Amino acid sequence: MQVHIPDPNYTSSPRAKRNFMMALRINVGFILLIWGIFLLDRVVGLELYRFGLLPQTRTGLAGLIMTPLLHASWQHLLSNTVPLLVAGTAMLYLYPNSAVRAVPVIYFGSSLVVWVFGRPDLHIGASGLIYGLLAYVFVGGILRRDMRSIGVSLLIWFLYGSMLSGILPSSGPVSWELHLAGFILGVVLAIMYRHWDRPPRKRYTWEDEEDDSDSRHRYHPESMEDGQDKPWIGGDR
Repeated sequence: MQVHIPDPNYTSSPRAKRNFMMALRINVGFILLIWGIFLLDRVVGLELYRFGLLPQTRTGLAGLIMTPLLHASWQHLLSNTVPLLVAGTAMLYLYPNSAVRAVPVIYFGSSLVVWVFGRPDLHIGASGLIYGLLAYVFVGGILRRDMRSIGVSLLIWFLYGSMLSGILPSSGPVSWELHLAGFILGVVLAIMYRHWDRPPRKRYTWEDEEDDSDSRHRYHPESMEDGQDKPWIGGDR
């Protein structure tokens, strides 16, 4: 598999740095929203978990919006914060064009799948979104074959590879259904948008020389004068 190195003039440009900071700010803002909702619920006692996802019920439809925003405990919230920071920032920075379409599908789609097929229990947490983003960034990096994306993919695999066990069915309180739904959506979307957001590739001098050599040996009809021997096209000469 040929791996492409992005053009350093592109990856180190002021625009690329601004894009990274924007991706980071958007993601941090979303995380602060989640923390704010959790703290408000704890201080005021609103019991917002009531608006979580409850499969096959009308009241549970509120979970299509609220599920990623609600968490059951401090431990639950903390365990989702760092993966969401890494996956969300990588997604928005590396794949800004496809993220506009993929992120909403993962956000709402993972909850919708669980509402249709999940166990009749209350499902809350951003884990479905996280699994979808991680799957998209990892698979997207492999399919695009550029060094930058593959590096991020390997980092994600190293840090969160053990999270794959979370997509396996279990009888505990963890919503493996959200994990599996987000993971599948992330993989499918990464395949669908594999041709999007490809960074400019670094070209080496020998590649340009090779292209020039090919052009010198290529047949150019307009350069041939009348009376010169013509190449074979088919049939009689």
